[in-house]
Order: sequence, then structure tokens, then C-alpha cells
Amino acid sequence: MEISLALGGGGAKGNAHIGVLRRLEKEGYQIKSIAGTSFGGLVGVLYAHGSTPQQIQELFAAVNQKALYGRAPQDGPSLLGFNGIRSLLEQTVGERTFADLRIPCAVAAVDLNKGTEVILSEGKLIDAVLATIALPGIFPVQHIQDLDLIDGGMLNPIPVSVARKLSPSLPIVAVALTEPMDMPIHGYKIPVPSYVPHQIVERLSRISLAQSLDVFLRSVDVSTKAIAYLRLHLDKPDVIVRPDVHHVDILDEVDVVDLAQRGEQALEAVLPEIKQATSWFARTRRKIFGAKL
Repeated sequence: MEISLALGGGGAKGNAHIGVLRRLEKEGYQIKSIAGTSFGGLVGVLYAHGSTPQQIQELFAAVNQKALYGRAPQDGPSLLGFNGIRSLLEQTVGERTFADLRIPCAVAAVDLNKGTEVILSEGKLIDAVLATIALPGIFPVQHIQDLDLIDGGMLNPIPVSVARKLSPSLPIVAVALTEPMDMPIHGYKIPVPSYVPHQIVERLSRISLAQSLDVFLRSVDVSTKAIAYLRLHLDKPDVIVRPDVHHVDILDEVDVVDLAQRGEQALEAVLPEIKQATSWFARTRRKIFGAKL
């Protein structure tokens, strides 16, 4: 039973992808290729690189989440930086490239110069991951060759089209972390280190910068929800998995194990649909190729 995965973006919500992967493996599905946007790109690359879902969960659970967004000298203009995330990637994938992956994988980004989607499937894994998670204004733009790249969620929040290019003859299982269109938009807070006193955190939340960030991120949510809805309608994945993670903000400090379990629960709910999709694709291939299969 072979499938291709499209893992959507959603910041910290993306820990639910871990449970989706784990439950698929438990059910005996072979993930032959994987496409990801933003946090989905991060998880997808780690999985394609050879990490098991359990190893990814343990890696994320052990990380000091408050230290992920520190700035480094090489980070360009942005509110937050990639120092912690870059260190995490250096420890896991190092200097490896897409050519070193055990299964085909690609991540989505957007070029600010041309305003077009860019699919990254060659070159260094670290560069591609930092590009696909570079939420504009919050994280620094990533420069690859002549491209200025930001988060792929701006144009392709759930990269079904990318997964289909990787495996055109397989069913596409899409994991959507964006909220449904009828859910209200909630506010955001600047992530502040845990050692900062509560009184100072409250003051920071009232300054103009924090309020402006809240407006910006809620605006991004509005457009991302609409784009995700339209792209799913246009690209038509065979199965959509919707983990219950809508209470989580993209920059929240989260319980990784809990979100992974939510991913497993969401996958379990659509197991009949996945079975039906894989059976249909298998029958179709037999009709086309007959005894060659």
C-alpha cells in the first residue's frame, strides 16, 4: 500500500505530522514520497532523511522551544531569528543534500522578487528548510542563488501539487493544519523567553510592536486559510487529514507528545478513506499495466 504525503504548514501545529507518519507506518502504508510546506517541510525532510517518527518526536520534545528563535549574525532583517533552528538542523542533517535522501522529497517556498512559487528539491537540506519556514517579517528572508525566499505557505500552504509531481501514480494524503474558513481568527503574542518576569511580559504585550505583530499574523491567517481552501479545492488530494490543533498558535511552546497523538487520532479517523483510495489506485494500475505489475 503506497502513498505520497503533502504536509501542510502551521508552525508549532506541525508536530501533529509526527503522529500521522507514525500511524501510517503502523497501518503498513509505504510513504514513497513526501512534500512539505513550512513546518511540514521540516518534518518531511527529517523523515525522508531517515529519521523515524519516534526519533523526530524525541528530537522536538527535547528542544528548548524558547531558544529556537534567537538571532545570529547572518540573519537578515526580521523580528526573530533562526539561530536555534539552524543549530538543530546542523545536528540532524548537517551538510547533506536532497540527493542523500532515502525517498523523494521537496519543499515549497516563495520568491519575493518574482512573486512565484519555488519548489526546492536540490541542494543543501538546511537551506531548503530555512527557506520554507521563513514566515515573512517574522523570520529572515533566505537567499539561494538569485532568489529571495520566504515561507511557501504564502502560495501553497498544503503542497498537494508538489506531492503529485513527485508521485503522479499514487494517492495523495494531505495533512491540513489551517483552520476551517468558518473558525474565528484569534490573537497572537510575541514569544518571550521563560525567564522573563510575568509583569514584563504583560507590558511587552501592550506595546505598539506587539499589537502590530498581532494584526500582521492574524492577517496572514486570513489569507492562508483562504488560499488553503482554494488550493485543496483545485488540487484535489485523495484524502485530507485534519488534526485537532486549532487551539495552537504558530509560535507557541507546545506539548510535542500531545500534538503527535492528535495527529494519530486524525489519521485514524480517515483510515477507511485511505484504504479506499489505495485500492482504487491499485485496481487502476492493474488495468493499465496488467501482468507487468
